[in-house]
Parts: sequence; structure tokens; C-alpha cells
Amino acid sequence: MMRAWRTAVICAIACMPLLASAQTTHSWNFRVALNDDPIGYQRFTLTTQGEQKELRSEASFDVKVLFINAYRYRHEATERWQGDCLRSLVSRTDDDGKLLSVKSQREGERLNIVSTKGPETLDGCVMTFAYWNPAILRQSRLLNPQTGVYENVSVVMTGEESIDVRGRPVQAKRYRISGPERPIDLWYSAEGEWLGLQSTVAGGRRLNYRLE
Repeated sequence: MMRAWRTAVICAIACMPLLASAQTTHSWNFRVALNDDPIGYQRFTLTTQGEQKELRSEASFDVKVLFINAYRYRHEATERWQGDCLRSLVSRTDDDGKLLSVKSQREGERLNIVSTKGPETLDGCVMTFAYWNPAILRQSRLLNPQTGVYENVSVVMTGEESIDVRGRPVQAKRYRISGPERPIDLWYSAEGEWLGLQSTVAGGRRLNYRLE
């Protein structure tokens, strides 16, 4: 019996690193609308293993006017993180024919970036507009993964309200990020899960993200 007990203990200790590094996946599928008109989707898939995270995102928008495609947007990106600090980023965007790309790689305490606007090096821990991570709400600068611009931002909580999430009302905290060309409103659950996004685009129209 003692031998069996020792074997069980040894096995449990040996298995602990495997349990600690178990991989988890979380996804967000957003329906995107311009005012109240559906225009497409954006999907995010976050894979976490210990302190390592990988986020893959994909967006596709088509705005039609009188059945004619007046605007087309495609975006895909892969971000790799160590805790709350970006390690690498690769993104490609087709903004109605304007092609943008960003590549970044962390080396030591610096993040090297090459984008359509040219090369840049940033010091310290850098975060993108990683809406899935509530830690962005405490930042004063965020990296735009579409353009490669490291933008000054300010974040304030504007209140609490009920929003529709997957067909049911959910009480959520609302935050506003100012600093980019147009402010961005975000909603989070009491547990910190990202629930929605709203911004204003050309012509004063509202761009809305709602979870499906």
C-alpha cells in the first residue's frame, strides 16, 4: 500500500507542470452593424497557456448603397502576448483598397515595429487596442494593430446600463476611450468580459459590435 501511495504522489507531482500549462480557448463572435444595418462580422479567438496568449482576429465588412458595394473592409491579425505585454504582431488590412500591414517583434525590453508608415521601436510593456483584456482600461497609450501608430489615450467609465447580449439583457459597465480620431465606447460585464463596442464613423453613423 505504501508503495502504491508513493507512486501516486510521484505521478501527481510529475503531472503538476502539465496541469499548470493547460491550454484554454475563448472566442468572441461579433455581429457588426452601421446604424441598424448589418454590414459584416469580426471574430476573435484567444488561446491561453500559462502566461502565453495568442489572439487571432478576422473582420469582413461590406457597406451597400442601392445594392452597390460602396465600401469594403477586410482585416486579419495574429497577436502573441506574454502576460499583458505584446510579444509579436502580424496584421494585414484592406481598407477599401488601401492596403496596410504591421509587423512587430519584441527583443528584450523593446518592441520593434515595421508598418506601412515605416519602422519604430517602443520601450517597455506595450498593449494594443486589446478590447478582450480589461487591462487596456488602465493604459495611457495603445498600439493600433491596423496602422502601427502608438496612440495617446484616456479612458473613463461613463456609467452602467443594460445591453442586449445574445438575445438577453445584461447589466454592463460602459467605458469611453478617447484619443484616437473617434472615441470608442466599450461594454464589459461585472466579471470583466468584453460585451460590445460602439464608435462613430464618417457621416456621423454609428458602428456597433454585439456578441452573437
